[in-house]
Amino acid sequence: MYQAVRRVTRVRPTRRGIALALTGGALLALGATLGLPDVIGLGAAAVLAVAVSWVTQGVQRLDAGRGALTVARQVTPAPVVRGEQATTHLVVGPAAPSPVAYERLARIRLSEQAAHELAGHHGVRARVTARPDRIEVRYGIQPSRRGRWSLGPLLTTRTDAFGLVRTTQPLGERTLVAVWPRTSELSVRTGLLGDLENAGTGARLTAPDDAVLREYVPGDDPRRVHWPTAARQGRLMVRTDEAAGVRPVTVVLDRALLPAPGEQRSVAGTLLGDGEWAVEHVASLACSFLAAGHPVRLVATARDAVRETSGFVTGARTGRAALLDSTIDLDGHRTADDAETAFVATATALRLDHAPGEVTVAVLHPQPPAVLRELAVLSTESTSCWALVVCRRPVDAEPTVAGLRAAGWRVATAEPHAPHDQAWAALAERAA
Repeated sequence: MYQAVRRVTRVRPTRRGIALALTGGALLALGATLGLPDVIGLGAAAVLAVAVSWVTQGVQRLDAGRGALTVARQVTPAPVVRGEQATTHLVVGPAAPSPVAYERLARIRLSEQAAHELAGHHGVRARVTARPDRIEVRYGIQPSRRGRWSLGPLLTTRTDAFGLVRTTQPLGERTLVAVWPRTSELSVRTGLLGDLENAGTGARLTAPDDAVLREYVPGDDPRRVHWPTAARQGRLMVRTDEAAGVRPVTVVLDRALLPAPGEQRSVAGTLLGDGEWAVEHVASLACSFLAAGHPVRLVATARDAVRETSGFVTGARTGRAALLDSTIDLDGHRTADDAETAFVATATALRLDHAPGEVTVAVLHPQPPAVLRELAVLSTESTSCWALVVCRRPVDAEPTVAGLRAAGWRVATAEPHAPHDQAWAALAERAA
């Protein structure tokens, strides 16, 4: 009942409806004054026509009854990468073919609702194709931020058969568009990290049954290029093997670099955009290591760190999608105490769940002593630990850098918004 009343309140008269209602009211007054029943009846009919159209349009639902309409919305590609173009295809059509549905289609006008993060400052420009049995709308979106943002519901504006009233109603459901962070291809040389065995000897001697192929990345030993496959595919492919495998990599993101929901600043004091830089950097690292053949997991600091640290992913396609999906909903901690507790819990979970030969790469802000102590313990359990300390002033990072290096970590510093390849190169040079 409430929804029906709400729909009735959305109805507005058109110019024709206003003119007819005013004319009917004038005839009613004139007929009553002069005692002319026919004039009174004519005025009443005019007013009643507007009233009936008002109630009828308000009560009717576009998504129910014999003339029900449906909305199908598809975004391609999905998920969307921040800053890249995507196309939305919207189709409005009858739930079941009927004259009532086609009549409704002929009288409605459409208006799409889109989150500002998808539409930008200039909104969306749509191309509409109207046909007797459906209406198709195509428009482009270019997300400005990582996350999940809504399209819809579709707003429809329609008039009655006589053009007396107009009503606006939502139609269809919202579509949540997942937006991945933008990533950069980084030169993560497998020789730099080393293999589990024969780290410095170049190609490994393994049985042919254990060998698998992956695409060549800079730094791979040329002796491992599989030339027959390279000739067939037109790109360099190198041999690796599943039995020995390259070293697994855990990429850790300090969520203190990200603002909490609704906040403009993070616990680390960086601006909102700087937090996105950190997400993009760890995503770039994780995807680059994965492309180089490493099993990878991306871990964000959390109190419930046991669940967060489970599972390495492999495979260039499925693994990449899983890594980027895990970044969509990341946000920051509310307080510095929450950030410290989450990092301690995460470091403890990583220490208890480390894989043989695992490499840990952390992107973090300057840490308090409690976290540094736990990270020092982690370095005794893990074969190799690297850290990129993100801060605006290098002097702020000195205690963290000194503490981590004393514990055996390989450490470099980076300013927010530094080019991703330069930040990674600074850390890689420390490890070379």
